Amino acid sequence: MKILAIDRTLPKTTLEKIQPLLKEEAQRAYDLYRRGVFREMYFRADRPGAVVVLECSDVEEARSVLASLPLVAANLIEFDLIPLAAFPFENAFK
Repeated sequence: MKILAIDRTLPKTTLEKIQPLLKEEAQRAYDLYRRGVFREMYFRADRPGAVVVLECSDVEEARSVLASLPLVAANLIEFDLIPLAAFPFENAFK
């Protein structure tokens, strides 16, 4: 199942708290990408932040995977998770 994950910075987060974790965050994200769990990764163009498309069995697995990111583990960001389904083209033109 594809899951769209949109990050949200938590209220007490500062750049000073995020900065020391960025290298480790990037390394973990790349590991998840190489393993096929992170299918797509983007930076937002409208504000600082990230959007990730994950391939997981369900939302709970996606939540667990995202919890392994250093910024999530440090309670600096969290993700809104949206499960996705394929568009039913076979029914679209009936």
